[in-house]
Amino acid sequence: MAAVAVDVVSEIDIARPRGDVAGYAADPANATAWYENIESVEWQTSPPLGVGTRLAFTARFLGRRLSYTYEVAAFEPGERLVMRTAEGPFPMETTYAWRDAAGGTTMTLRNRGEPSGFGRAAAPLMGRAVRRANRKDLARLKRVLESA
Repeated sequence: MAAVAVDVVSEIDIARPRGDVAGYAADPANATAWYENIESVEWQTSPPLGVGTRLAFTARFLGRRLSYTYEVAAFEPGERLVMRTAEGPFPMETTYAWRDAAGGTTMTLRNRGEPSGFGRAAAPLMGRAVRRANRKDLARLKRVLESA
């Protein structure tokens, strides 16, 4: 990715051990429980999750239904997960990172990408929408994990 038009980093502290937070967040089966806009996730390669894994997502974003495929580019269980779109409306990279924090875990969620065509003009709007969505999704993840 050359010039990145969207680069959003959000963090939240969750009062659960890092292994619990990372294990739950990195499991594709849980994505629809904590991502408000994700409607479905389907494995395109066989589990378990690892570098090269491909996952097909269907989501709603900015009033549109989107289908895209992520490919896992890096996976260090309990530390970091990096996924990049292999197919979809615009190139996007999503990174999850986890670190120990007082009383639990800090999770960082980063989305960065370079929309093309119509999306390029909408990049500032898209960045704000991604930031709002990420904050809501991390808050939802926190509620799910802290109430378990």
